[in-house]
Amino acid sequence: MNEQLIEKITKMVVEKLQTSNLKTDDRDNDNKQMPVMLFQETLVGNHFTEETVRATPDGNVKFFDTALEDKKPKSVNLQASKSKPVIEESNKEAYLADLRKKTPARIVVGRAGTRPKTATWLQFRFDHAAAVDAVYGEVPQEILERLGFLQFHSKVLDKEEYIRRPDLGRRLSDDSKKMVAEKCQRAPRVQIVASNGLSAKALEVNLEDVYLSLEQSLNNLNIEMGTTIYVDKGRVALMDEIGEILQPDVVIILIGERPGLVSAESLSAYICYKPRIGTIEAERMVVSNIHKGGIPPVEAGAYLGTVIQKILKYEASGVSLVKKEG
Repeated sequence: MNEQLIEKITKMVVEKLQTSNLKTDDRDNDNKQMPVMLFQETLVGNHFTEETVRATPDGNVKFFDTALEDKKPKSVNLQASKSKPVIEESNKEAYLADLRKKTPARIVVGRAGTRPKTATWLQFRFDHAAAVDAVYGEVPQEILERLGFLQFHSKVLDKEEYIRRPDLGRRLSDDSKKMVAEKCQRAPRVQIVASNGLSAKALEVNLEDVYLSLEQSLNNLNIEMGTTIYVDKGRVALMDEIGEILQPDVVIILIGERPGLVSAESLSAYICYKPRIGTIEAERMVVSNIHKGGIPPVEAGAYLGTVIQKILKYEASGVSLVKKEG
C-alpha cells in the first residue's frame, strides 16, 4: 500500500477519534495528546473501531480483512486436536508392531502380570546363550586356511584368563613373537591382523567378506599389504607389539566385539598409523558394528581401504588425523 495514503488515512482516523472523544468526554486538554494510545488499541484487535473508519465521508478509505483474519487465534484447532486420542484403540496393536519393526531392541514386548511373556523370555535366553557361545567359541580353521592367515597366539592360555587378564592379550607369546619376526614381511605399507577377541562368531560370519573386500580395495589403490596374520585371544593393543616387530606404516586389526543381547556377530576394525608400544588410544581409529544388521561387511571392507589411504596421505591417525585434516 502507498505510504502516503497510509499516513493520510491514519491522520484522518486519529482526528475522527479525537473529535468523538471530545464530544463524550469532559476531561481537560491533556487528553487530546493521546492519539497514539487510541491508534494502538485499534491495531491490537478492536475490530469495531476499524469498521467505523470505513464509514469516512469521502469513501477513499479501504481496509483489507486479510490481516484481521491472520490474527484469528489458531489455538481452537490445536485444542480440538489435543482432546482427541493419539492412537485409536483399534489401531494400537498395529502401531506397536510398526514400532517394533524400527529397531532390534526389545521394546513394547508386553508382559504377563509381573513377568515377561513366554516368547520374550525364551528369546532372551536364546540371545544370552548365543552371546556366551560367541565368547567361548573358536574361529573355524577352514576359514583361516582359505584366506591364508598365518596363525599365532597371545600370552593368554585360556578364555578365563583372557577375560581376567587383558594385559596378557596385548602381547604375543614368546614363540609367536619369534615366528612373526621370521615368517612375516617386514616394513609393509599395511599390516592386516585378525583376532577372535570377545566374539569368535563375529569372525566366523564376517571375516571373509571384510577381508576380501579390503584386499580388493587396497589393490585398487596400489597400497602394499604385508603377511596377513591371525592371533588367537588377542586384544586391540596387540597391534603395538606387531608394529614394533614388523615396522609397518599402518596396522589394522579385525577383532570380534563384546557380544550383546541384540547381536553376537559384530566385528570391529581398529586402525593406527605406525603403532608402537606406548601408543595412546587417541591415536587409534575404529569402524565398529560390522555385521549384517549394522555396516554390511563388504561395504565396510571397501570403506576401510579409503580410510587407510587417508591415513597414509596425512601420516597420522585418530585425533592427529582430525587435526591435520582441519
